[in-house]
Amino acid sequence: MTDAAPAPTGGPLTGVRVVELAGIGPGPFAVMLLADLGADVIRVDRTGEVAPGTPGSPHPDLLNRGRRSVAVDLKSPEGRQVVLDLVRGADVLVEGFRPGVTERLGLGPADCQAVNPRLVYGRMTGWGQDGPNAPHAGHDIDYLAPTGALHGIGRAGERPLPPMNLLGDFGGGATLLALGVVAALFAVRAGGAGQVVDAAIVDGAALLTTQIHALRRMGMWQDPRGVNLLDGGAPFYDTYECADGRYLAVGALEPKFYDELVRLTGFPLAPDEALDRTDPGNWPALRESWARLFRTRSRDEWARLLERTDACVAPVLDWQEAPEHPHLAARGVFVEHAGVRQPAPAPRFRRTPGAIRRPPPHPGEHTDEILAELGVDADRIRQLRTAGTVA
Repeated sequence: MTDAAPAPTGGPLTGVRVVELAGIGPGPFAVMLLADLGADVIRVDRTGEVAPGTPGSPHPDLLNRGRRSVAVDLKSPEGRQVVLDLVRGADVLVEGFRPGVTERLGLGPADCQAVNPRLVYGRMTGWGQDGPNAPHAGHDIDYLAPTGALHGIGRAGERPLPPMNLLGDFGGGATLLALGVVAALFAVRAGGAGQVVDAAIVDGAALLTTQIHALRRMGMWQDPRGVNLLDGGAPFYDTYECADGRYLAVGALEPKFYDELVRLTGFPLAPDEALDRTDPGNWPALRESWARLFRTRSRDEWARLLERTDACVAPVLDWQEAPEHPHLAARGVFVEHAGVRQPAPAPRFRRTPGAIRRPPPHPGEHTDEILAELGVDADRIRQLRTAGTVA
């Protein structure tokens, strides 16, 4: 008989204080990951972002969940001091400005670590803090382009296809920033000093392509897109339209899984042939045969037949359908918080589970509360508000 599971406590980053200089995209997602894992996050928004009146509901930007917000004029000396006072008691600062911006504001790594030598200073950019492209603007698609990752995504003979902003901003950028911050925190807790974490999307996106580089070296990957095992070239690793215009995802890579797919579907339809799938020369004909078969039933009919088998098949669901999928529902992959259904924190921890602890704040929603925690009295808060230093 095994021991009972320990009683759940706060997330694994409980006790970690993060100061976030408000940005967009990958920076907020990285901080969301830290907040989901229990970090206490204070987001420093711009005073100009504060809307008049009292918010009646949470802000809709789910990337900002788990925070409190203070609105500060970073260009004013007193506003700068507010941020440095926050940094003094923090473990982490995260910013996503172009290189040199926080230095000009007097909030660069040297400024912040002067008041807190143990601070982990996380920097999120596309090009990184140095290199010829570093000063210039870009977006996910631009950062993927020079790494080879964008070249490899798309159908054979067609132009490269942007993978939304999942691969660069959130995969190669934000997730690696969060990992870097946690690793640097581990070093600090082991007795080391604080340090700068330079998380560049180009670095992370290139890192994500490591296996493709390995396959190329082994002669198992061709440079043209859409002709390889995992890029839609193989007919047994692709998506297929069904009778109702919806799609099925087929990932029967290994022979035993392909054999199961063949057995359950009755492939092929006459007069098609069950050609040797190991010969890439047969792939176009096999794809046509599979496409013809899958068009004979609806997506959900195929899913009922194939999904809970070793045929490696799943229905392609849209955004609205995804939370209702039986497996995702059983695991609680989507949760409701503050009346909004959204993806749940991940990964899962047995003893210190992550959780959504706050809905996304409106800019400046917690300004008075946070300043009071810094020891600023009510009269001084009013003075700062009147001067436009905070909002």
